[in-house]
Order: sequence, then structure tokens, then C-alpha cells
Amino acid sequence: MVHYSSEKPLKAVLFDLDGTLLDVEMAEFIPAYVQGLASHFTDLVEPDRFAETVLAATFALIRDDRVRTSNEALFLEAMHSRLGIEAVEFVRRFDAFVENGLGKLASMVHALPAARDILRLCFDRDLTVVIATNPVFPRSVIDARLNWGGLHDFDYSLVTSYENTRLCKPHPGYFHDILTQFDLDPEQCLMVGNDTEHDLAAAQVGIPTFLVETWMIDRLDGVFQSDMRGNHDGLLEFLQKV
Repeated sequence: MVHYSSEKPLKAVLFDLDGTLLDVEMAEFIPAYVQGLASHFTDLVEPDRFAETVLAATFALIRDDRVRTSNEALFLEAMHSRLGIEAVEFVRRFDAFVENGLGKLASMVHALPAARDILRLCFDRDLTVVIATNPVFPRSVIDARLNWGGLHDFDYSLVTSYENTRLCKPHPGYFHDILTQFDLDPEQCLMVGNDTEHDLAAAQVGIPTFLVETWMIDRLDGVFQSDMRGNHDGLLEFLQKV
């Protein structure tokens, strides 16, 4: 258990999104998302090849530890080099998918009533609240999931997306950039997530962690240890005390 001293009170909470604030099975959502997007490129590339390339480029963002201008730039570079699709054309067709196609995935994302209580508590205390979802999606896709989960109306300090972020979890630079942006002491922050690798990696830069066990993803058991763990009720109770 981490105890915050009176000299260093809690100032910021970083929340993972999927499986932490939303009830969504990403192993089903991601293929459906990619297949829907592929339908807008059928005249340029065969759908299966497009889907395979998008998935490979997305997972490459997580593995690639080179600091870049943005995750978006690296992704669009991959689309051009592997499929010959220019960035401007990709964005145009992606926007069309968002307008006419993305909404079909709404039924895969379910609201989590406890999430609103947890977020409201943080905002009522004037904490810096960051949606620290792994920034492999464009902002519009993240905003859609926040909307479907009934969490779109909070004034987040930051929502990490592939446009505004240059590294991904579990790279320590991802967390360091957030600390730097808001001039935060890591000991005054808390990273909340359900992934034992991607979220608990915040410990690398000194950020205490809370592992939400409700839909836990146990990738690297024992590599990173959570400072606290429990279900959503346990998280709410903890936040009420710190």
C-alpha cells in the first residue's frame, strides 16, 4: 500500500481506458475496427492484406522504442511504405469511416457505472485526470469509445492518442512525457490500469500503480508489481482515502 505524505499529496491520476474505465473486449473490438476500416480501401488494396498491415503497424507502435514526431507519423509512414497509400488519402478515407462505419462498433463497448463515480471523485478534488490509453488509435476512435461508455463529458487534462503522443506503453518515455507536460512529481501521481505490463510499467518512472483486477490482462506476471490492487469498488474506496 502506498501512503501519500502531507508534503506530497495526490495531484494526478492516469487512467487506462479499455478494461479499466470501459467494459470492452479489445480482442474482439480491434479486428472489427480494422475490418470496418478496410472496407473503405477495397479499391486500393485487398482487405485481408490491408487488415494485416494495419495490425502489424499498430503493434509496431508499441514495440518500437524510437522517439518520433508522433505515433501518427510512424503509422502513416508504414501505410505508405507497405501499401503505397499517401497520408492525405489515408486520413481522408479514415474520416469517412468515422462518419459512416465506426458507429457500428458501439454495441461492443459497455458503460461501467463505477467509472463515473471514480472520475467524478477525482474531478471534485481538482486532480489532473489523464486518459492514459495506449496511443495507437486516432483521437476520434478514443472519443467514440468514451462517448459509448458515457464518459465523454468530463474535462480531461489529456487524452493520449496517436496524434499527440510519440511513444506507447510500456515504454517509460510515454509516462515521462506526461509528467513533463504537467510538471508533475511522479510520487504525486497514480497510474490506474488492468494490464500488468502496459500499465504497471509506470513504476519505471516512479509512479505508484493501482491494478484493477476486474478484467485483468496478465502479460508479464512478476515483472512489475502493483502498489495496490483490487476491483472498482476497491479503487473508489482507495481514492476516497488518499
